[in-house]
Amino acid sequence: MRTLILLCCVAGLTACAGRVPDISVDATKYDVQIERDRWGIPHIHGRTDADTAFGFAYAQAEDGWELIEETLPFYRGESARYNGKDAAPADYMIQWLGVRDWVNAGYENQISPKARELVQAYTDGLNHFAAKHPHRVTRDILPVTTTDIITGFVVRHLLFYGFDGSVKEVMGPERAREVSRLVADLGLSDTPIGSNAIAVSPAATDDGATRLMINSHQPTDGPVAWYEAHISSDEGLDIMGGTFPGSPLISLGFNHDIAWGVTVNKPDLVDIFVLEINPDNENQYRLDGQWLDLEVSEASLRVKLWGPLYWTVKREIYRSEHGPVMRTDHGTYAFRFGGQNEIRQVDQWYALNRARTFDEWYAAMAQHRFASFNFVFADKEGTIAFVHNSLTPRRKPGYDWSQYLPGDRSDLIWDSYLPFQQLPQVVRPQYGYVASTNQTPFQVAVADDNPDPSAFSPTDGYQTRMTNRADRALELFAALKPISAEDFWTIKHDKAYAVSSRAGHYIRAAIAAELTDALPHHLQAQTLLSQWDLVADIQSREAALGVCVIRAEWRAEQDAVAPPEAGGVLQACADELLEVSGRIDPLWGEINRHTRGPVNVPIGGGPDTLRAIYGTGYEENGYLTNIAGDGLYYLVAWDAEQKLSVQGVHHYGSATMLEDSAHYADQAEDFAAERLHAPLFDAQERAAAGNVRSYRP
Repeated sequence: MRTLILLCCVAGLTACAGRVPDISVDATKYDVQIERDRWGIPHIHGRTDADTAFGFAYAQAEDGWELIEETLPFYRGESARYNGKDAAPADYMIQWLGVRDWVNAGYENQISPKARELVQAYTDGLNHFAAKHPHRVTRDILPVTTTDIITGFVVRHLLFYGFDGSVKEVMGPERAREVSRLVADLGLSDTPIGSNAIAVSPAATDDGATRLMINSHQPTDGPVAWYEAHISSDEGLDIMGGTFPGSPLISLGFNHDIAWGVTVNKPDLVDIFVLEINPDNENQYRLDGQWLDLEVSEASLRVKLWGPLYWTVKREIYRSEHGPVMRTDHGTYAFRFGGQNEIRQVDQWYALNRARTFDEWYAAMAQHRFASFNFVFADKEGTIAFVHNSLTPRRKPGYDWSQYLPGDRSDLIWDSYLPFQQLPQVVRPQYGYVASTNQTPFQVAVADDNPDPSAFSPTDGYQTRMTNRADRALELFAALKPISAEDFWTIKHDKAYAVSSRAGHYIRAAIAAELTDALPHHLQAQTLLSQWDLVADIQSREAALGVCVIRAEWRAEQDAVAPPEAGGVLQACADELLEVSGRIDPLWGEINRHTRGPVNVPIGGGPDTLRAIYGTGYEENGYLTNIAGDGLYYLVAWDAEQKLSVQGVHHYGSATMLEDSAHYADQAEDFAAERLHAPLFDAQERAAAGNVRSYRP
């Protein structure tokens, strides 16, 4: 025992797993009540917004404290301490960026007093839960601090638009792109996985209703899986929707008057500069004809070795006038990116959560503190809108900013963003329809309602891609005019690949391909594929083969590489199906499954369909397990008399980490069967539904 204690001391271990320091919180100063409805969804009401944040934190911790434990070390740049050497690169990135330095430097004078009060109450709620439930605490991460929460906002925003991808590219074995000196053809390849947000106004509906689909795609498990909640206060806060553990606010959702959905966009927000290093001093770089000193600091990476032992690794961090600097075998690079030094996301989310009209919502959007994200809005007045939000740099013309930039010119170091009002937007479209499905912002509506791409500079780096979901939504809206409530439900759950989409073209290429060394089952597969209607329905006997083929094209597009030859993919898919299933035409519902605890049920849809389901594990399980795509989603509507109605479902249930809870998988079968329910937004609805319990944290 003495030896173990000594080893802990030598290793520098500050606390042992499961030990909770004195983090006592006076919970009586927060006036808040948590109400759980029949689905276990928390409805939190406080006297003040801060009171509500305290209760919201407590409810999140009840359902998923383990996720908060998992994410906090990442935001601190300390994941390797718990997860070993594989987590060290992520830790280095967090420290290299200096995000916590931004937060600590700007917290008091950049973030509003009300938002700081909210965040402090939220951290108090997490710490209060940990103090009351020490058996749930397995890592020495306490206390949770306001710096942790704000850092989480910042890092999530950077990762959602793919900043980490640019870092990985530079860390590769050789230089990935040219250094721009002249203007070139500026096409940008973008590869988000997916999300849907679609709105129709009374101009496009058969009953004068306004409708919104809130359908952001996320992993089914983990720290960025959707958590459903309703938060309200006597100060006017009242909103229900989805959020991520570690956030005191709702990310997407609805109140009685407005609603919005969010989709990922990935405009070109990262600029990489090639630095010229002084041959006589490796810590100097050339800028405007002068050698300037790199700012040098040190990252401290604590890496878990075994049990309680860890090793501390030191790595230098460099910064230039451009931003953080990375040394590689093929050069020295500086990064400048959208959202650099921006820590005020919490203020903007707070304003969105409190908005009750389009003008209030638009003013909140105009704070312009989010690095990326598309937003689709609808309200009871019949207003719908699309905003391609981004912190798009004001770049100097004359360079191809999709390539690397010369690092020796200060006039290329931009210091501002395009104004919010100059971003691609559609407000109150004439034809009454907007759809954001991760496609180009210039094809989100019908004809003349779209933003004019000629009004935007090529240096802005907007997306040019179309998704199958975008192509298919346009097909459906062209065929279904005007849109009924049933039509809108059908659009949300559509499982088809558009004939005009990349997927449709790839399937036709596989059908037409001359197969090399074809076996009888390969020829049978080609015939089978020619009979497919491009619909990934659970009763389809062609979908397993078709989706397998499409998946190859989809993966290639995600990686921004050319897809493999379609005929060869068809043969490989036929071989795989025959080996694993014993036939090339199993029912799609036998292959595509939604699983959670004891639940294992068929599910329709597939990659990049409007009913988006992304499965994995075929080789191990004999079926695909749904791991991402559709999660929590809502169909929100106001009728011609402005009466609100909402239907929604969660992919699993509200108890995200508690396997013994009745709410661990109580919505899973409904989700797979596309059975939606009212989210019990109003207290009288919750009371009528029964099974309600209420308590104070």
